[in-house]
Amino acid sequence: MTDFATRPLRSHRLADHNVDFRMIMLAGMAVVVGTGCALGAWLLLRLITLATNIFWYGRLSASPAEITDTLVGFGIVAIPVVGSLIVGLMARFGSDKIRGHGIPEAIEAILFGESRLSLKVALLKPISSAISIGSGGPFGAEGPIIMTGGAIGSLFAQCFHLSAAERKTLLVAGAAAGMAAIFGTPLAAILLAIEVLLFEWKPRSFVPVVVGVLVAFAWRPWLIGTGAMFPFTALAPTALWSIPAAAGVGIVVGLEATLLSTALYRVEDLFHRLPIHWMWWPAVGAVFVGIGGLIDARVLGAGYQSIQALLDGTLAVRVVLALLLVKALVWLIALGSGTSGGVLAPLLIVGGAAGCLIGQFLPGEPGFWAMIGMAGIMSGAMRAPITGTLFAAELTGHFDALPLTLAASATAYAISVLLMHRSILTEKIARRGRHILQEYSVDPLDMVQTRDLMTPDPATLPGSMSTAAAAIFFANEAQHRSYPVIDEEGRLLGLASRTDALKWQVNGSTGDLALAETLSDASLLVAYPELTIGVVADLMVASGIGRVPVVDRASRKVLGILTRQDLLKARGSHRVSETMRTGRLPISRGKNMAC
Repeated sequence: MTDFATRPLRSHRLADHNVDFRMIMLAGMAVVVGTGCALGAWLLLRLITLATNIFWYGRLSASPAEITDTLVGFGIVAIPVVGSLIVGLMARFGSDKIRGHGIPEAIEAILFGESRLSLKVALLKPISSAISIGSGGPFGAEGPIIMTGGAIGSLFAQCFHLSAAERKTLLVAGAAAGMAAIFGTPLAAILLAIEVLLFEWKPRSFVPVVVGVLVAFAWRPWLIGTGAMFPFTALAPTALWSIPAAAGVGIVVGLEATLLSTALYRVEDLFHRLPIHWMWWPAVGAVFVGIGGLIDARVLGAGYQSIQALLDGTLAVRVVLALLLVKALVWLIALGSGTSGGVLAPLLIVGGAAGCLIGQFLPGEPGFWAMIGMAGIMSGAMRAPITGTLFAAELTGHFDALPLTLAASATAYAISVLLMHRSILTEKIARRGRHILQEYSVDPLDMVQTRDLMTPDPATLPGSMSTAAAAIFFANEAQHRSYPVIDEEGRLLGLASRTDALKWQVNGSTGDLALAETLSDASLLVAYPELTIGVVADLMVASGIGRVPVVDRASRKVLGILTRQDLLKARGSHRVSETMRTGRLPISRGKNMAC
């Protein structure tokens, strides 16, 4: 038996969490990752403003600039095409990993790529995204910074001797740190890591992610700014009807999220039918982006001004309606073309526009209901209800609205999971033949101990039995492939199997030897009654052994036997609890009971 296979027996201890001091090491490494991601977020924002100035003003400057302030006439169609051509060339001759909004690629690297991202992606993703957004692409910076921050964490992790799970922790810490640095939403960034990226809830990953996020957030005042990103003054309604109203908004934006996700991949399918190389698809999509810009220039770029205007309630209804329809259309076409950009800012705009329009018919200010729409659509589209709840509150500073953002987020989430098999983030991965399950639950094998499933008092063979007699026993009487061999006091001496019996038959010279003299338990795999079934299952997989004796840790007396079939009992019991429905209420019918 290898040291790897038996190590869990020596190191396993029963506890609420499986954790060791490597968590502290990862937390220390997350300090470096968080710092790097804060700098990466600052650089990405600078690159976006630099690209905006170059494309729309013809100047080499990183000072703030808005596309809506330019007067370029029909150049508003040509500029997005030029930017998309550059992005297409970068994807074709650089790395196709820069295509899309980045989060599916990060998820795929975590689940199927051992959390390894390349230096090329870390360099090209922010540059391509800055060119795409700066030239008018209707995207935000969150997808690119999640991919870039994840690449920073992954590259740093690859400099050390770490497991794939530990690399995942630093990758996700980088992604969440980048989001916290851009938006100033540390709680939402941590929850996004848990709900979308980590695929687990463990101290080993949670603590380093928190460290990375807080470090990046601490750098934010020095690099980007302080305070809520989109503050506004509308007050949260306090009447009893406000929570049902927020849930109603959640239903609408949940349906909107479902429609947008379905439409996105329909658009992507149309691009796949084009008789040209995918390198040219972003330029084709950019033509429609430019036409949308002619209709309303607010649909171009990240649109952070539009988000603020929706929250402030300063836009006319017809402008909000145009923003909703045109922004959604150009975003779907641009993202479906495979250019580089994000999903969160466009979702906030179209969800906020829907909430603002509904708010025209609800008491209170439309800007507040725009915030409720933003929370709901993020939850419905990304399948992250707790993230959506807190993100809207942190983004605006309206923590008093948490009950209402929760109502909208939970309702939109319910609509989304009922109507769509996949989210806007996972559909692309599913189309590549990968299945993802985003439901987190405790492994039933880790909830059951060996003593609960073992067969007690198993059939054994005495150590005094000769190998010749044992060979005859296995040939004529044995009902199992192997049997524990014990001494007079019931202590385990070894395990005799059919394979051993065959060797004894071939080698007749050992026929007079007793089993006690032939077998050795030095490398014998055993289980202890207090071990969880999950640990034993791991040992069986590592060793290839299907029957494991269960012994008392102190005396080595055989208490039972555990087989692979026994492991399935735990899974079967869990399945029964999930699927079997009962509805009869037990009622005692005693003499003094009246029914």
